[in-house]
Amino acid sequence: MPEEEVTAYTPVRVSRSLRVDLRGVDTHVLSWGDPNARKLFLLHGWMDVAASFQFLVDALADEFHVIAPDLRGFGRTAWQRQGYWFADYVADLEALVERFAPGERVRLCGHSLGANVVMHYAGVRPARVEAVIALDGFGIPGELAERAPQKLAAWLDSIADPPSFAPYASFEAVAERLRKNDPRLRAEKAAYLARQWAARSDDGRVRLTSDPRHKQPFPAVYRLEETFAVWRRIEARTLWVAAEDSHIAAWLDRSDADATDAGADHDGRDAKHADRLRGVRRRMSRIRDARLVTIADAGHMLHHDQPEAVARAIEAFLA
Repeated sequence: MPEEEVTAYTPVRVSRSLRVDLRGVDTHVLSWGDPNARKLFLLHGWMDVAASFQFLVDALADEFHVIAPDLRGFGRTAWQRQGYWFADYVADLEALVERFAPGERVRLCGHSLGANVVMHYAGVRPARVEAVIALDGFGIPGELAERAPQKLAAWLDSIADPPSFAPYASFEAVAERLRKNDPRLRAEKAAYLARQWAARSDDGRVRLTSDPRHKQPFPAVYRLEETFAVWRRIEARTLWVAAEDSHIAAWLDRSDADATDAGADHDGRDAKHADRLRGVRRRMSRIRDARLVTIADAGHMLHHDQPEAVARAIEAFLA
């Protein structure tokens, strides 16, 4: 029997789509809410798009002007011929802030890759940021300097043999893959996201809109001490939102095994859960004014799994 057709999620708040030039890059930006309301900038994660925040925006109280770009090389923003560098995302964020909030102190929220971007911006432009929120994005595992030759060699190999994405037969196939990656994702949300993440090409097949060169390995080691140096300069109030069932906490704890424990549990959860967040807390201890909230029954895509709970955490923090 054929599978029953799924009706895609219908947004509660309709977004406005516009194109702006950010540092010479044709950038797609979505916005929601009253332009005169207080602004909240949202930055998506790796291989994601701005429209992925639709469920979170729908769950927020109607008091924000939300602004979310497709980062360079993702979604409907232009691809780059020379590849992608983390520092460019930070510079693009500064251009976005100057475009939509010139001279203002801003509220920033990012997920995963986007969380690391907003945290870095808050550290290098501390006077410009009023509040910063990281959704399950707290840096990546540190690497030893001895890995530098292998990292550079792998990057060179990827230039000679660039990565690619296999096409999908249909948007339904994209939705199925999204649900395989995130079993908590409801079918109607997956159907909605599939048409935000992918587009039909001239050959009739469905392809992801993001540049596959984002899959290229980094050419340099990730130096954790440099990240900590940036975070120590953050003056903004900081909220870290961790997903209870995400792989991120264990990923960081393994890489930071020689770090100093950040201290006691602060969110009232049991000792077992506090131990699971040990690596997250160690890293958060480098930030002057930070608190941690955990979201139950959520994986790494917590803004898809539990948008209402994430919205309540954001609103309570920004109140």
